[in-house]
Amino acid sequence: HLHTTLRCQSTNSPPPPEGFLPGVANSAFIRGTHHDALRNPELAEFAEIVEGETKKMNTFQAINDAMRIVLAADDTACIFGEDVAFGGVFRCTMGLAEMFGRDRVFNTPLSEQGVAGFGIGMATMGSTAIAEIQFADYIFPAFDQLVNEAAKYRYRSGGEFNVGSLCIRTPCGAVGHGAHYHSQSPEAYFAHTPGLKIVIPRGPIQAKGLLLASIRDPNPVIFMEPKILYRAAVEMVPVGDYELPLGKAEILIPGKDLTVVGWGAQLYVLENAIQLAKKRMPGLSVELIDLRSILPWDVETICNSVNKTGRLLIAHEAPRTQGFAAEIASTVMERCFLRLEAPIQRLTSYDTPFPLIFEKFHVPDMMRCAEGIERVMKF
Repeated sequence: HLHTTLRCQSTNSPPPPEGFLPGVANSAFIRGTHHDALRNPELAEFAEIVEGETKKMNTFQAINDAMRIVLAADDTACIFGEDVAFGGVFRCTMGLAEMFGRDRVFNTPLSEQGVAGFGIGMATMGSTAIAEIQFADYIFPAFDQLVNEAAKYRYRSGGEFNVGSLCIRTPCGAVGHGAHYHSQSPEAYFAHTPGLKIVIPRGPIQAKGLLLASIRDPNPVIFMEPKILYRAAVEMVPVGDYELPLGKAEILIPGKDLTVVGWGAQLYVLENAIQLAKKRMPGLSVELIDLRSILPWDVETICNSVNKTGRLLIAHEAPRTQGFAAEIASTVMERCFLRLEAPIQRLTSYDTPFPLIFEKFHVPDMMRCAEGIERVMKF
């Protein structure tokens, strides 16, 4: 696994348009069999899922399946955005317009502010609005609508009106060649905003369950999809209707010496980094946690883990200064200070715009994360 990852990273062949992330296919987090997919304890409450079928899907197919379920069950549900009628840039809405009609799955003008504003209006009138921002980098023209309108709608009306049935989907993260306008992870901008929820899945099973929960949540949700995982992550996904909890982190690997926290595509980098660190430090026991929800985030799970291990490392693709790792670090310092055995480590991108030819050096890779693990353990 590690050898394959190193060999793939050294190849000179260019990555495909959606990017290439070594090691995902062989990851222990990928549920490649029917049995593995259904033994998730979070699915236990869905009896028809546990006893039902699974189907091989990549991440964009799982997202498509979730939206298909919503459109079939909810006559008010609509999907709209730039180019979604023909399937979207990443094919997440493929076939839905043909299945449900172009009055329910339709293109919008090239105006992110208009997409968000239209979604707010639809949700205000009681419809389920699933809006796509084609790239997270272009969500900023809609910033005012999301932060000043959607997030505050219930509060400013004293609960008389709300836009809880609005879900904004958007591809995010680096793919190796997206440069400064197609590689950003802007979750921290929105995490400063009470009234919004922010969710980032790591693979097909998670993407389907978290998206269904996000669409049905009584609050506006920004659902950020790591675009590099659209095709790279493939699992056996339950074909039925299920939801995974928002605001709840998942412990992927239990451990006792160090807590490592990440989300989205970074988890596969961290998985490889942990393997490398264990080769260098035999006996090392690392607890790896997928945060999943950025807002609200699972303070209890993270702090319980740090109180046990005494050490914390956080990794994300966004720049370092005021990235969401800073919020986690601050909260852990407040709650776990007397248990900490070493300074909290943050492994992030650098405080520069995403460079084109240097993008693979810009985001935290396996080597940088492994070195961070060694630093915090040897302090």
